[in-house]
Amino acid sequence: MTEIVTAAMLVIGDEILSGRTKDKNIGHLADIMTAVGIDLKEVRIVPDEEDEIVAAVNAVRARYTYVFTTGGIGPTHDDITADSIAKAFGVPCEYDARAYAMMEANYAGRGLEFTEARKRMARMPRGAEHIDNPVSLAPGFRVENVHVMAGVPSIFQAMLDNVVPTLKTGAKMLSATVHCPFGEGAIGGPLGEIQKAHPDTVIGSYPKYADGKFWTELVVRARTQAALDSARAAVEAMVAAQGR
Repeated sequence: MTEIVTAAMLVIGDEILSGRTKDKNIGHLADIMTAVGIDLKEVRIVPDEEDEIVAAVNAVRARYTYVFTTGGIGPTHDDITADSIAKAFGVPCEYDARAYAMMEANYAGRGLEFTEARKRMARMPRGAEHIDNPVSLAPGFRVENVHVMAGVPSIFQAMLDNVVPTLKTGAKMLSATVHCPFGEGAIGGPLGEIQKAHPDTVIGSYPKYADGKFWTELVVRARTQAALDSARAAVEAMVAAQGR
């Protein structure tokens, strides 16, 4: 079977935790990862605090195939992601010569001063590789399996488009949905038994409420068609039995 490839996401920023900014990147990354066969296993939201970022990066980079971060690589004093990633890997955070020259030329061509704040966006951990930014030029970067990208959704999405072709992909998860006209309380026991009998599948139960009635959407997921069909048949039989 194709290798299972996993990922985690770190959303960095006090503005997300305070509610001032509503995250739009988690859902997009989840959609893309599912489409290419990478299991997004964990998402953490961390504040603009170096120790918290370092701890989170070191925790997830050792556990998953890939890590994706968003936020904190802009020009202001609280954009500390680059410094934090450098500390996590034990390397200096410094001006990247190619990023510096590229941005310096861009601002000069626009008749704008290349201020100290703008220069901050050319800083990255020593040895990092660029992630191109076709929207606003300032690059993201990759260190080993950690991909560091902007928090602005349009820029994050553009950067991710450049990252995805470089990733190894895994076995894609197949899915099937079974409608169940009964609430979870009526099917919880037998559904759990079906899950035990089909350990190579993941069976999700999603309660619904409409027109004064509860019902349940059951979703079966598996990496092979045979496993999916077997578990789905068992779920369908269980639902039919409940109606007798």
